[in-house]
Amino acid sequence: MSATRRQVLARTGASVAGIAFTGAFSELFAGTAAARGHAGYGPLVPDPAGLLDLPRGFRYQVISREGAPLRSGEGTVPGNHDGMGAFAGRRGRVHLVRNHENRASARLGVPTVRGLTYDPAAKGGCTAIELDGRNNVLGERVAIAGTAVNCSGGLTPWGTWLTCEETEDKAGTNGYTKDHGFIFEVHPADPLRTGAVPLTAMGRFQHEAVAVDPRSGIVYETEDAFQKPFGLFYRFLPNKPLGGTGSLRAGGALEAMRVPGVPDLSAVQETGARFEGVEWVPVPDAQARQTPIRLQDFGPKGITHAQKLEGCYWGGNAVYFVSSFARAAEGSAADHYGQVWKYEPHRRRLTLVIVFGPSTDIQLPGESPDNICLAPSGGLMVCEDGNGAQHVYGLTKQGEVYEMARGRQNIGTPQEPEWGEFAGVTFSPDGGTMYVNCYAPGTTFAVTGPWC
Repeated sequence: MSATRRQVLARTGASVAGIAFTGAFSELFAGTAAARGHAGYGPLVPDPAGLLDLPRGFRYQVISREGAPLRSGEGTVPGNHDGMGAFAGRRGRVHLVRNHENRASARLGVPTVRGLTYDPAAKGGCTAIELDGRNNVLGERVAIAGTAVNCSGGLTPWGTWLTCEETEDKAGTNGYTKDHGFIFEVHPADPLRTGAVPLTAMGRFQHEAVAVDPRSGIVYETEDAFQKPFGLFYRFLPNKPLGGTGSLRAGGALEAMRVPGVPDLSAVQETGARFEGVEWVPVPDAQARQTPIRLQDFGPKGITHAQKLEGCYWGGNAVYFVSSFARAAEGSAADHYGQVWKYEPHRRRLTLVIVFGPSTDIQLPGESPDNICLAPSGGLMVCEDGNGAQHVYGLTKQGEVYEMARGRQNIGTPQEPEWGEFAGVTFSPDGGTMYVNCYAPGTTFAVTGPWC
């Protein structure tokens, strides 16, 4: 759906009824509990405070906002809240690690802290929030600083967060003193244990998200490149798989996915399309010293690209990854409004399981799926990153879609309203709370209610 149509929806107050999808929804929930048997929790109730609309029976707490003092005294809460992970702590506590997608020009950067800063000239990084069992904030501190454009990431089986830099800027660019475009590991309760060490063997490119195969320790990585040729889908074969905190520093091999006969995933339009014999090609120069990885020579067969590779998660025996959209006018082989792909390592099989759209019904404005997480109920939560009104949507295994939340913080004007995208949706270890960020103004919510 075009930005113009979404803006029309926002200005007229037209109801956003749901998202249109086609595909095999059961594919998305492998290895989870039975998904919800009905479509949602009812209509959204307007929030008198103008922050977050939720279904009746649900409530939210604002646990952190940009510009407020950090409990640690290290400075103020940074802006541009993005990817996030939740971890179990002692005595029922929860630790959140939250990305800040700050560029060099950011107004509210992550404060530099001794032992946790990679490049003092960079303003991105992560903050860590400690909560009690009722989502009261016990502590909030810098978890890593001096990184750049920390977009999304992923959880590891040993309980750390991998934060990803969505940039390829080198030292000397935008005032940076070190090269950027790396993954960093962050310990949620004790960030000094992991420090600020780039995991260089995992590649230097415009990272988005990662997912770890809990059986093999292989790490899958998406690349959200902004210009053609677009990004690649990678796997990292660690020398010390599943070795716990710090083990990824032992290095490994980075490979990129080649789908024989498919140079651009956007050309595939039919759900259920299946490709056997997927190949993994060694990356010639994972550090991209002279040439970005997606531009390197992968041999006469080439490599497979895709526009806007973003969310990534592990489910059952497969890794799932999202292409938020593709636009032929920007260089893709074809247009689409979002795809979800499934790769089964044991079968070397890639399947297109979901296509978002269509663009023909103004009441079905689904576009640009971004961060995705599996809910404890077995459903799926999707952060929408398009134009106009911004939502967190729920999906059931039966293919039913429902509105779970709608952002109400207008960062535009009354005549030209804009709403910050949602990001970082994740659930507490006990499944009783959904945590989610509003990107701008940076706000972290804890949502509780009759989850089932």
